[in-house]
Order: sequence, then structure tokens, then C-alpha cells
Amino acid sequence: MNIFEELQTNEKGLTSLEAEKRLEKYGRNELPEKKPEGFFSIFINQFKSPLIYILLGAGVIVSLMGEWADAIVILAVLMLNAIIGSFQEGKAQNTILALKNFVETKATVLRDDKEIIIPDGEVVPGDIIILQEGEKIPADAKIILSNNLRVDEAAMTGESKPVYKNIGDDILKGTVVVSGNARAVVFATGQNTSIGKIADKISEIDTEIPLKNNIKFLSTIIIRIVLVLAIIVFAVGIWHNHPVEEMILSVVALSVSIIPEGLPVVITLVLAMGVWRMGKRNALVKKLQAVEALGQADIIAVDKTGTITKNELVIKKVFINNNFYEIEGIGYEPKGDVKLNNEYINPIDDSDLVYLAKISSLCAEARIMFSSEDDLWHISGDPTEAAVLVFGQKIGFHKEELNKQYPKLEDNAFNYQKKYRSSLHNINGKKELIVMGAPEEVLNLCTKMYNDGKNIEIKKEEIEKILCKMLNDGLRVIAVAQKSGKEFSFIGFLGMKDALRLGVSDSILKTQNAGIKVIMITGDHKITAKSIAEEAGIYQKGDKIITGTEMDNMSDDEIIKEINNVSVFARVNPEHKLRIVNLFRSQGKIIAMTGDGVNDAPSLVAADLGISMGKIGTEVAKEASDIILLDDNFETIVSAIEEGRGIYKSIKKVLSYLLSTGLAEVLVILVALLLDMPLPLIAVQIIWLNFVTDGILDASLAFDPREDGLLNKKFEKPNKYLIDKLMAQRMIIFSLIMGIGTLLLFKQYYMIDITKAQTICLTVLAVFQWFNVWNCRSETKSIFNKDMFSNKFLVYGTIAAVLLQLAAVYNPFMQSLLGTTALTIQEWEFIILMASSIIIVEEARKFFVRST
Repeated sequence: MNIFEELQTNEKGLTSLEAEKRLEKYGRNELPEKKPEGFFSIFINQFKSPLIYILLGAGVIVSLMGEWADAIVILAVLMLNAIIGSFQEGKAQNTILALKNFVETKATVLRDDKEIIIPDGEVVPGDIIILQEGEKIPADAKIILSNNLRVDEAAMTGESKPVYKNIGDDILKGTVVVSGNARAVVFATGQNTSIGKIADKISEIDTEIPLKNNIKFLSTIIIRIVLVLAIIVFAVGIWHNHPVEEMILSVVALSVSIIPEGLPVVITLVLAMGVWRMGKRNALVKKLQAVEALGQADIIAVDKTGTITKNELVIKKVFINNNFYEIEGIGYEPKGDVKLNNEYINPIDDSDLVYLAKISSLCAEARIMFSSEDDLWHISGDPTEAAVLVFGQKIGFHKEELNKQYPKLEDNAFNYQKKYRSSLHNINGKKELIVMGAPEEVLNLCTKMYNDGKNIEIKKEEIEKILCKMLNDGLRVIAVAQKSGKEFSFIGFLGMKDALRLGVSDSILKTQNAGIKVIMITGDHKITAKSIAEEAGIYQKGDKIITGTEMDNMSDDEIIKEINNVSVFARVNPEHKLRIVNLFRSQGKIIAMTGDGVNDAPSLVAADLGISMGKIGTEVAKEASDIILLDDNFETIVSAIEEGRGIYKSIKKVLSYLLSTGLAEVLVILVALLLDMPLPLIAVQIIWLNFVTDGILDASLAFDPREDGLLNKKFEKPNKYLIDKLMAQRMIIFSLIMGIGTLLLFKQYYMIDITKAQTICLTVLAVFQWFNVWNCRSETKSIFNKDMFSNKFLVYGTIAAVLLQLAAVYNPFMQSLLGTTALTIQEWEFIILMASSIIIVEEARKFFVRST
């Protein structure tokens, strides 16, 4: 074939040495990615916010009025805020890029005439790649061997229907094998591939800040409040004969007081930390919006294999000719003894067992390979078929030798509708069709059964009793049949088991205690599914099980009536999965769905949260999902839910603190104007409070450790403004205490010394904030019962805020900048006594909540 000469390769593949040379010559098989945003671009983006526009407008106004000190401070604050925001956003971007590297696509290639699995970045022109169902094609290649290969080229052509590919056809990097298998020789890698030439059109991991809609709604409300209050304050001031210039400065001060300048920075910080922590717990968040759905999930629909089980299907028991054989061994290692009637036998001497192993191995189309890197056996292809090949090797058969001895004439991959696969072989000069799949479907085809080397009339009742016995043992059973002439003959059963992961039952219990219902969706038989679900704690007494066949005969309304009592869906296909997801969503439920196969992609996309498997998942499933479990473990889902809820709690803490401070400042200014008093605070002082005091403390609060008990009750979903009833109540209480306390002190001093009065106002509000940030650590726990040093950043932040406030009051330069003056010890005593009222009132509220 000319392609071999052109690429200087052959059907046995490249040598390892030649592959290394070509990797150096052609470079890694990677697409040119869009460069991450640079610091300057991120910096400019910090100013693209309606909240910042208001502050910029305020700076322009005060500068036009000659208040240069205020203008400089506002500008300095905006610049510093942007720098800090850029730094945090850059860290978030780097975190996601680093986590992205955890998910590395693999490719199976021939090197030195051996099949090996390598990172697809190491594929080079001239490599022979081996493709199986569910795999993403790693490079542009020409097919040299095809077995019913169908490829989904939607990513390249937009054509949704899979295309059959034959020998000589080209296949493209980034497209997906939907069914069948093939071998192909690579002729282009990296940016030389078809997709590499249009790389700018490739969708990348979405690093968009989550909750942006919630923040957008909140920002809109804040802006509207600013505009309404500004008009009211200006009108009231003019009505009370205040000078226009003074009222403009008052409006500026009011606007500045409401705007939570540090909010975007802190939310970026909280989210970046959450994503980083999720990564450490083996959950790769592709779309940060997933955090939102994760913490709020009502339903988790799990695909049994790999998530709650180890995904190491091992054939434990086989039945043929009225005998049960016990097969020993661990995982995919092709070694294990065989027992018949509790006695070890030499399997190659048992003609029945040899026959079953040979026939089933011929029909299986997976691959088993040993990796010297981790000293483990790995598979490529369907795990069920891999288990069959391992069984065959334990008996003494190797797939390659069987194919040579009994050439394959036709192969039909597993059909999700028919629930079986088939292959046609030339066996001793005769065409023999072998079928392997779901027992009920395979038995429906059979009119004969294998018995003592002959085919006799099938005894279905007896066979079905045998099947029930194996299913009740918790085995996943597949049936094997052979067609000679016009009739199918039942050969035997293969019973396999995939053990539960260690600790999965505890994880499911935690999830249920968190108010989240766990359902299992599986292709297994109803009896097997019930056994495994019961062992895992998913199925409880009184729960219902619905099969795919039953679903086909039920309307949506009929299923909805039953769905809340169903914990297991058995014998389902991908279409059923999609229907289940949509039915739960139609009830207003937030559903998270796990999946690993090509056909799981639609349901992963349809679910509020798609979760794919990092190890066993196909590339299609990974791309369709929002979160990838790097260890394929259900425990990781539980950890990620806890992190998601912790992120929301952190955001609530920060919002409670920031907005209560802003409301207090508004109250102070508005009431002072209504009572015809001078401004208690000038714009530059409010900026100081909002950025320096608040900025340090809210960022420190973001580092508060995750609260206990996040999984002990159902999660209360936040509304679109992120503020719930309790938050609103607390913010009103905090702002009233701070506002009234500040005005009482201001009233005592402003007639004597306005500079002193404003300094006291500035300082008492700062002290209120020092105390209030500790209040905000918990909605119910006393600040005296929480470990102060569990958040060292808050301890250091509070010390820093105190030192900076002392500088603001006593440093001559700061005095001239902020318009402050020195305070006496007695004045500090009044201030601290007044500010401590916020702790007393909040502690009383918390005590009342704990008591009821």
C-alpha cells in the first residue's frame, strides 16, 4: 500500500526508537491552544463592571469639583482593587489550566509489533493506531483494517448521523468511534491535522465565572438602589437648603458607601479556592457553573459500573451442560484456577469448558494489555467483553490465535436495542454465527441447547431457574449461543461480578442524609441490579424498580407517578437514561448524572450536572460533562457536593458582611441629612472603610474553613439575588446597630468639632466591622465557641485592619489625606463600648436560635 511507503512504516508499526525520532521531528500531537489571557488583559477586564462604572463616575465628579484628595483616593482604590482582582483571577485561570492536565487522553498503538497504550500527545505520523468503540480518534489517519467501523464526524462536518468507514477511508482527529473497531495508519498529527488548521473554532474548557447571573442580578439591584437613594438624598438636601456642591458630594459619598468594591475580587477568590480544593479531592471542574448545580442537587443518578463498583468485571461462575464452574483470579490478570464441584481441575481437559471459552472469546472484541509502568493489566474496549477474553485466556485461548484458526467473516458490535452482539466465523469450513448478550434476549433466539456435545430441544424453564440462581447470587450474567444452520443453540452462561468500591455504602448514606436521593441506572438484569443496589444502600425495602421494557410501555405521566418511589432503573439503554433525566427535570428537580460511554453523552448534557469518569470514561462523555471524576469514585461526588455547598456558605458570609456595612453607611448619611446634620463621613473616608477595612477583612473571611454538617440536611437553594431570608434579617439588624450607634456618637461631637466627630464616625464604623466579621463566621455558632485560629488569615487581617486604622487616626500624612484627627483613650473607650453592642445583640440572636 502506497501509504506505507510514503510514511516509511508497515503493518507492524514503528519501532520505539523511530517513534522517538519522529516525535522530535514533528512535535507533540497537540492542537495550538488559545493563549491564556495575559495580566494586562485581565487587569482591563476588572473595570468592566457596572459597579466600577459608578465609582469611576464618582471620581470624575469630585475631581471636577476640585476635591483632588478624594479623587486620588478613589482612583488609587480602583487601581489597587483591579491589581488584586487580576492577581486572583490569574490564579484561578492557572488553577483550571493545571487541573486540565490531569485528564490525559490515551491512544492504543502498535510499537515494535506490540500493542501499547500511550498518551495521545505522543502519537506520530507512521504510527498504527488501534481503535475501539467510544474512543476519540487521536490523529488524522487512513484505515488499513475495518470491522463495521462507524465514526461520528459531527465535530468536523456537523453531520449528526455516524458514517461507516472502510479500508482506504480517511478518519480525522477529534472525531469519535461510535461502533466497531479498526486499525489505521497516522498521516498527520497536531496542527497539521484537519482540526489543527481550524483550531480557533474548537471549543475550550469554559472558565467563565460561575454565579455570574446571580451577581448580575445583585449588581442591578444595587445600581437601582444607588440611583433611587441618590435622587432622594439630593432632593432632601436641596429641600433643606443645603448647597448644591455639598449635595453632589453627599450623593457621591452615598454611592461610594453602597458599592461593595471588593465583592468581585472576593468571589473570584472563593471560587478559585473551591475549584482548587475540588481538584485535590479528584473532581476536575470543567465548567465552574457546575459548582452551583452540585451543591443544590436533588437527585444523583449513578451508572453502576466504575462509580459504585471497581469496574473490574471478573467472570466468577460459568454454566454449561448442567455444570457450574468456579473461576478464580483477580481483576483483568489472565491467571486463575478453575473448580468443578469444589475441586480444582485442569480446564484444558474439560471439553465443555473449553468449548464455552473458545466460542465466547471468538465473539468478544476488547483488548487486554500489561503495563510495565504501573505493573497492572489494562483493557481497551468494553469491560464485559474484556472479562470474557480474560476468562478465555485462563482456560488457554488467545484471541489472536483463535482469529487465525477461525477467521472472522462478519462482526456486529453490541446493539443497545437488541442487547446482544454477534460475530460470524469460519469454523472447520462452516459458517457459524455466535451471539453473546442479555440472557432473556439470547434465550428468545434459541430453540436448541448444548448437551453432552449435542444440540437438543431447549428446556427453557430449567435454564431460567439456573439464570435466576446466578442472578440472585449478585452476578451479572450474559448468555452465549451459536447458530449452526437455521437454529440457535444455547451454549451456556457467564456470570461476572464487579465488586463494590470500598466505603461506597457510607458515601451513599452521607448523600442521603444530605437530602439527596441516589438512584442507580444500569443495563444489568433487574435481579442483579436489585442485589447490588441493596448492598450499596441505594435500594431500600418498599422501593420500586422499573426496567427499560416497562418504561417503553408507560407514558411519561405514568412514570412520573412512580418515579419518586423508584431507586433502580434496570435493563435501560441510553434513550431511557435521557428520558429519566428529562422526567426528573420536568418536576423541577436538579439532577446530576454520571456516565462513561459514547451513548451517555446526551443524558450528560441534558442533566443539570453531567459527571463523567476520568479513568474509564470515553472522550465523548468527558467532553459532554461538567465535572470529571479523576478516580471514578462515588466518594468523590460526595466530596464535591460538600465543597459546592461550602462555596455557597463562604459567599453568603462575605455578602452578609459587605452589604450590612454598606447599608449602615447609607443609614448614617441619609439620617444625618434628614435631621439636617452635616455629613458624618466624607467620600474619601467611606472609600477607606469600604476598601481598606472591608477589603482586608472580607478577603480574610473567604479563607474561613468549610463548616461542619454541610451534608447533614437538605440544602436550601439560594434565590437569584443570593440573599435568603435569614441573611436579609441579619443584615438589617447589623446595619441598624451600626448606623444608630454611629449617629449617637456623631451627635455628641459634631457641634463641638466636626473633624473630631467625623473621625469618631470613621473609627466606630471600623471597629463595628472588626467585630462584625467575626459574627459572620457562623449563622448559629457563638464566636466564642469557634476556634479563632482555624482561620489564621482572619486573625492577621483583623490585626492589620486595627494597625491601619490607628495609622489613619494618628499619622500626620493620613490625617491630611483622610481628614481625621487624633482620639483620646476615653474616646476609644466609648467607641469600643458602642461597637461591642453588635456582638452582644448577635450572640443573643444566636442563643435564641440554638434554644428553639
